[in-house]
Amino acid sequence: MDILSHGLYGSIAFGRRNRKSFWLAFFFGIAPDLFSFGIFFAERILGFASGPDWKNGPPDPNTISSYVASLYNITHSLIIFAIVFGFVWLLRKKPLWEFLAWPLHILVDIPTHSSQFFPTPFLWPVSDFYIEGRSWGTPEIFIPNVIFLVAIYFWYFIIRKKRLAKRTASLHGEKK
Repeated sequence: MDILSHGLYGSIAFGRRNRKSFWLAFFFGIAPDLFSFGIFFAERILGFASGPDWKNGPPDPNTISSYVASLYNITHSLIIFAIVFGFVWLLRKKPLWEFLAWPLHILVDIPTHSSQFFPTPFLWPVSDFYIEGRSWGTPEIFIPNVIFLVAIYFWYFIIRKKRLAKRTASLHGEKK
């Protein structure tokens, strides 16, 4: 799935309490890709590395620096997530719910990545098993994804507006 969609899914699922919660969940939703591909793209933008040609779709993964695959394994593992989540919970003495946008990212990637380009190693380091998914870049995946995101955010903001209006009316003794 594309990085923006991951952030939006994470935010709507785990960041609805307030604006800070929204952006924290958004960050954790994009973090697996940010911490694997982000460094690689920063290197390219700053001119420290050349990169593959993306003009004709996903490039051959062998043309991408090998450290990206290592970071991708770490950031796209449910096992690594569980360890980090448990550690953060122990440190804070309570769970950080927005952090759950990270495994949501992984779960969305499992069926939307194919073996052609970075299949999701969700059981790494225990296993290299992955599910042969359908690339998120294909129109039959990408277009419904965008439609669903627009619909869920439209619903959320309409419902939220109605709830706020009801609360305001009840505070002022009005009937709605």
